[in-house]
Amino acid sequence: MVHRATDLERLFRETFFDRYQTVLEGGFDEPVYRAGDPGTGAPARIRYTRDYFRSALHEVAHWCVAGERRRRLDDYGYWYAPDGRDAAAQAEFLRVEVRPQALEALFCAACHHPFRVSLDNLDGDPGDEARFAADVQALAQELHRRGPPARAKLWIDALTRFYGSKSLVGAGPARERERSSRQDPRGRSNDSTNSLSGIPPGG
Repeated sequence: MVHRATDLERLFRETFFDRYQTVLEGGFDEPVYRAGDPGTGAPARIRYTRDYFRSALHEVAHWCVAGERRRRLDDYGYWYAPDGRDAAAQAEFLRVEVRPQALEALFCAACHHPFRVSLDNLDGDPGDEARFAADVQALAQELHRRGPPARAKLWIDALTRFYGSKSLVGAGPARERERSSRQDPRGRSNDSTNSLSGIPPGG
């Protein structure tokens, strides 16, 4: 199966643009979210790294986590601690990355793409990789069972239709949630060596 990030851009526009005036676009050295400008009609932009398929899915996951207030702010109003974090900073990074990476795992399953947790700290303390992978897996399985937030469910449904996979999400109600963490050290790339297991495959 061919996985092209440009297909994700088109699917995202078809799924979300009319309601959320947001586009997904690649070709950048670093991912970033740029809030839209209602005054000029400029759409919000989710920018991902180069043509990386996983980067696109990861950035959509962050957008699905961010609530309405956060989506009015560049990079959702959070700071990003760059590579080279010490143990304390990395522990906080991993804490707030559980939810977006759990959604990303479901997105990957919906389009038959391998998923691995991202520690994103090659030049610093990697943290407890096994615990982080277990936390991501547990939350992904919970979201699969009871249903993800509304926008994440719409995105999973779009991926499922496009890639011909079976329905992944549980029948529980989809809900919008405002992100509660004060920091958003954004997971960028650099997959770890631990694969996430236990998420039902897309086919």
